[in-house]
Amino acid sequence: MVTGLGLGWGRARRRTTALAAVAVAVATGSLVAGTTVSAAAAGAGARSIGDRLFPHLGNGGYDVQAYDVSYDYRPGTPKMNASVHIDALAGQELSEFSLDSAGQRIDTVEVGGKAARFTVEGEKLVVDPAAALPKGRPFRVDIGFVADRSAAPEPPDRPGAPSPDLAGWYDFGDHGFALFGQADRAHLFFPMNDHPSDKARVAFRITTPKDMSAVANGTLRSRSTEGGRTTYVYGTRDPIPTDVVQASVGRFKEFSGQGPHGLPLRSHVDTRFADQAEQVANLPGDLAWVEKQIGSPYPFESYGVLGVQEFGAGLETATLSTFAGTGLKDDPGIMVHELVHQYFGDAVSVHTWDDMWLSEGHAVYYTFRFLDEKGLGSLEGNMERAYEYDKEERTNVGPPGRLKSSADVLGSTNAPGALMLYGLHKKVGDETFRTIEKTFFDRYRGRSATTRDYVDVVNEVTGRDFTKYVDDWIYAPTTPPMP
Repeated sequence: MVTGLGLGWGRARRRTTALAAVAVAVATGSLVAGTTVSAAAAGAGARSIGDRLFPHLGNGGYDVQAYDVSYDYRPGTPKMNASVHIDALAGQELSEFSLDSAGQRIDTVEVGGKAARFTVEGEKLVVDPAAALPKGRPFRVDIGFVADRSAAPEPPDRPGAPSPDLAGWYDFGDHGFALFGQADRAHLFFPMNDHPSDKARVAFRITTPKDMSAVANGTLRSRSTEGGRTTYVYGTRDPIPTDVVQASVGRFKEFSGQGPHGLPLRSHVDTRFADQAEQVANLPGDLAWVEKQIGSPYPFESYGVLGVQEFGAGLETATLSTFAGTGLKDDPGIMVHELVHQYFGDAVSVHTWDDMWLSEGHAVYYTFRFLDEKGLGSLEGNMERAYEYDKEERTNVGPPGRLKSSADVLGSTNAPGALMLYGLHKKVGDETFRTIEKTFFDRYRGRSATTRDYVDVVNEVTGRDFTKYVDDWIYAPTTPPMP
């Protein structure tokens, strides 16, 4: 994720001086210190996945395989009749389980086709199925609800603080909407297991007035019109994390093309900004460059960009990176940044939010290399500015793998992650570094990964022990020496 149209370091409410680098901006807030996850009752799935930074997120006892979400969009109201069909696999016997859910009116819940009792407790939808679900067996959940695009509840881990500047619904009134779920607000959109370690295939069925259209992650499966309204069905081939789901309604111009290996390219830009979408034409070249650096083909079935009326940041929504429509004119760095996230962040998701440097650090480092190669910014200069930023910020916010506040997870993981990779690249050389990156990506594609997983790959490929080097950059309270 990067913010705005320019490229610079910073925290949205503390700093106004931008550096000529990749932009970051996060909301302020405070971590609930000392939070622990209580043991679940026998037969009940845990109501937290145990994430240190976001203890309210995620649920235990099951693994989601697929979501199928329906929205009925009608101008004149922020509320939409909606439903979600969830396919999951029970990891234990479940007499009760929970889902993350906020800002919705839950009307009905069925498990295995039978009505289930349910309660809403804070941001948890707690489900009591008619019969216990056996361990190791698949099960189906159907939920009817009303989605409210005006809902912006206070995040549970930051009581008394305003909602994050960026996250949640982007409601454009009668002009449609877009989604921004990162880091912890995707469960505003539909009930889910809202943690990047539980990836799933996602489908959206969106009904709109016939003069508007819908777009979402994956590829268009079908489109049908009846009674002056059109239903669009999109779906992903591969599992994706919940924080990068996207479904949008608007009036779009579609740009289609072909990338490396015949990859279908589809971009949708608000018609008011379509004549500014100059960077869309560069997608084939951007894809080819990123594939060459990482050594693996683009991981999803299609790619493109979504340009909407307004958007506070670039976001790596899977298969369809999202930007403000005005941001598609002359900013190649931000385009490459979100494209790299399709590999690191989307195809390989973080196992916990303490591992977020794996996503942001990779996106920043490859962006700096791209800008350097294209003569748009010195790699050494950008890394030096990133170093000064981390030296100044680390004592305040903590190291990237042990941040003091969840509010900094999208901002303060960028610079140190990129610096670690920069130094590692210099230590091992081009060929070995590329082997490390390709091995790590290929091994964890479609899964989540930890910092330790990355260290293990580095040590395996090099035959040397880089554990202390990586740990110093990710966990040390002070910034290591400049590479």
